[in-house]
Amino acid sequence: MNQTHLLNGLVYKEDRKLFLKRATEIPDNLSSSFQEKNTIGGQVMKRIIVGISGATGAIYGIRAIEILRQDPEVEVHLVVTDAGKLTIREETQWKFKDVRDLADYSYEIDDIGAPISSGSFRCEGMIIAPCAIKSMSMISNSINANLLIRAADVTLKEKRKLVLLVRETPLHLGHLRLMVNLAEIGAVIQPPMPAYYHNPQTLDDIINHTVGRVLDQFGIESNLFERWAGTSRSKIRSIEGIRFPPKSSSPGMI
Repeated sequence: MNQTHLLNGLVYKEDRKLFLKRATEIPDNLSSSFQEKNTIGGQVMKRIIVGISGATGAIYGIRAIEILRQDPEVEVHLVVTDAGKLTIREETQWKFKDVRDLADYSYEIDDIGAPISSGSFRCEGMIIAPCAIKSMSMISNSINANLLIRAADVTLKEKRKLVLLVRETPLHLGHLRLMVNLAEIGAVIQPPMPAYYHNPQTLDDIINHTVGRVLDQFGIESNLFERWAGTSRSKIRSIEGIRFPPKSSSPGMI
């Protein structure tokens, strides 16, 4: 039988796939309950925080959670901005409640006292997909205005992986300078730029490639796309034992 535990205003059951709903009580055994939830056979699970902000491309964050929840060794913590909820509604067929159901833990954007707001909360890192320019700007300047920004700032100060799928184009100099600052303090700037070497046939193929490359940052194999293995010509010539590209005396050939 599944046991119900209360933690920081969140309710969860031992079945990790059941959604955590709001509660008003916190039990005496809070610490031990949380520790039990975060282990499988005595091994600590990988915790990954996923943030969804208000930029276009909410599907990237949703797809990331869909894939992560399939891994029994990964625990997903979700925080979504108010604008992110709006984008989910406007751009996808998902209801926000159903997106929350995908995560192991979900927090309100103003819950600044949530576990993920502290550096003592152990995790692999954080993904913000998509990352709006406003959110990126606040993270770059350490303006901890809400839980999304605070969790990102904590991720950086603890030297953990922070991957930002910044969604904006064109970019002006102010945007670029903020990105440089973020890169200098340890963030990974990974705009959702489509690739075509895997010959995508659908929009899903493009989304999956981006999400798969994001999960690569955490050493998580998603099998969402076909990896680059060289051009057809390089494969053939390699088999024949011929160097490719061939040496040329022409300075114009590179």
